[in-house]
Amino acid sequence: MKNRYVLLADLIVFVVAVFGAFGLRFDWFFATNRPEFVPYVIAAALIKPVVFYLFGMYGRFWRYATVDDVVALMIANLAASVAMAVFVSLGIFVFGFISEFSRSVLFVDWVLAAGGVAAVRLSIRVIGESSQTGRRAPGQGKRVLIAGAGAAGAMVVREMQRNPGLGMEPVGFLDDDTVKIGKRIYGVPVLGALPQLHETVKARRIDEVIIAMPRASGAVVRVVAAACRETGVVSHTMPGVFELLDGNVSVSRLRQVDITDLLRRDPVVSSPDVSSFVEGRRVLVTGAGGSIGFELCRQIAHGRPQCLVLLGHGENSIFEAHISLKESFPTIKIETVIADIRNRDRIFRVFDRVQPEIVFHAAAHKHVPLMEENAEEAITNNVIGTQNIIEACRATGVGRFVLISTDKAVNPTSLMGASKRVAERLVRAAAKATGKPFVIVRFGNVLGSRGSVVPLFKKQIETGGPVYVTHPDMKRFFMTIPEAVHLVLQAGGMGRGGELFVLKMGEPLRIVELAEDLIRLSGLSTEDVPIVYTGLRAGEKLEESLWEESAAVAPTSHPEVLQVTEEPAMDFEQCAVLVEAMQEAAQRGDRQTIDAALTRFIPTFAQPAADRTLSVH
Repeated sequence: MKNRYVLLADLIVFVVAVFGAFGLRFDWFFATNRPEFVPYVIAAALIKPVVFYLFGMYGRFWRYATVDDVVALMIANLAASVAMAVFVSLGIFVFGFISEFSRSVLFVDWVLAAGGVAAVRLSIRVIGESSQTGRRAPGQGKRVLIAGAGAAGAMVVREMQRNPGLGMEPVGFLDDDTVKIGKRIYGVPVLGALPQLHETVKARRIDEVIIAMPRASGAVVRVVAAACRETGVVSHTMPGVFELLDGNVSVSRLRQVDITDLLRRDPVVSSPDVSSFVEGRRVLVTGAGGSIGFELCRQIAHGRPQCLVLLGHGENSIFEAHISLKESFPTIKIETVIADIRNRDRIFRVFDRVQPEIVFHAAAHKHVPLMEENAEEAITNNVIGTQNIIEACRATGVGRFVLISTDKAVNPTSLMGASKRVAERLVRAAAKATGKPFVIVRFGNVLGSRGSVVPLFKKQIETGGPVYVTHPDMKRFFMTIPEAVHLVLQAGGMGRGGELFVLKMGEPLRIVELAEDLIRLSGLSTEDVPIVYTGLRAGEKLEESLWEESAAVAPTSHPEVLQVTEEPAMDFEQCAVLVEAMQEAAQRGDRQTIDAALTRFIPTFAQPAADRTLSVH
């Protein structure tokens, strides 16, 4: 309903409420002996709509009213009654056009008006929802069972009821909370506990199951997904809590259960103010077109920066990131910069023009085997590029700098890992020289990033296999991109200078188990899609660590972030000399000199021999 019709309905309510107040107080023949009635009813029709307008009551979409809207409505009604009391007081004591007035009329008028305006808005919601739900006859559409009767499950049901075009009919909930069993949520019954999924699907002729437990542990989601497979029913899952930062729960965002859902540990608890330290600041993100960089930009935008600068080398990825962010955050000023961090002069000109206050450095080469074959690129991008960014930060007075690092920097056996360890040392040296909060955040593998193992496995399964795994005992730490970035922002905001923060990643997971799970989730078996072991590639390790054995590890104010102290910080001038020698060697393509320079930076740097034995699982 358009708000001008709401205003008209309110006018009627205000007038009727005045009639009712006078009638209840003076019986229904008050018009002949209560001269104050006429000025009061005219004033109510003029003053109350103005007060409601000033309180924003005609700028809301009442069809989707919430409790907060109702509270605002009651406050506006109270303010309107106070305004009427002021009018009556002026009429008695100042202007004299009212000789006497009953205070109980003001009270009854307030009560009746509150009930009337609330009833108007309730009717808007009831009519709107009935007009939608009435479009689909009962029994039409897919019969859906919701696993999880919490807030997410309730919102899923609500959206199904509001949007019959989805073709989904909620039949019931399953939940392990015994208090909920037998109750109804939005008219939909809680039929039983999660272990009763098989019999419930058969008895209720369920077509689909929606797993609406975004905070559930991986073990619980795995059990429900397996039960759906065994029963032969299609299952979908709600996005995790961090994937919902940019909007409300939407049934259109349900997806097939995939490995990213089943790998979740107990999810990281979100903090709505995690990016508050960027509010009103000029923020620059390097590598903004990459998986981590783009998610950083998305979560930073929630913090309402003054300006968000997307810096990257690939024009297509920056273009796509810019379009997506402008659609989601139209009020945020977003600038794009196409630049190579190895081009020192270009970077300095960009920083001089933008004058960023906070910099997140996510630009890096990350593929271990590729960097082994292209050592010069690993050095010039991950080391020289980082040095250029740091020096530009120092030259323009950047107040906070955060480097995104990797667990491959711990006791590195690859050029990629060693180059990132050098980048860490450069940041710590800069923090020592400037006394500013230049910090490092280190974490393991992220699921779903471009070039990562899960998308690769999916593609291999889609083509009929085989799925290639380097070694049956290879393990890696995993975290979702939104979780990792959320903790990066958390750590970045708590740094004071030179700290190395490490994210808790849970227990490392065997890569072969990921492959087996993904094959099963695709409705296949390892007999249909074999797993082939290819052997370790150059620079790879069987297991990664998040810090060195001799490191000192301490908790921080956030339970999922640790502060790690390893070797002492170097002088920036000492770093610059070693980096210059490394740069000259990279320009000559002198791998031996590069390795020697890396060893001076990182005494534990060593490269194992690769095992390329093939086998089939």
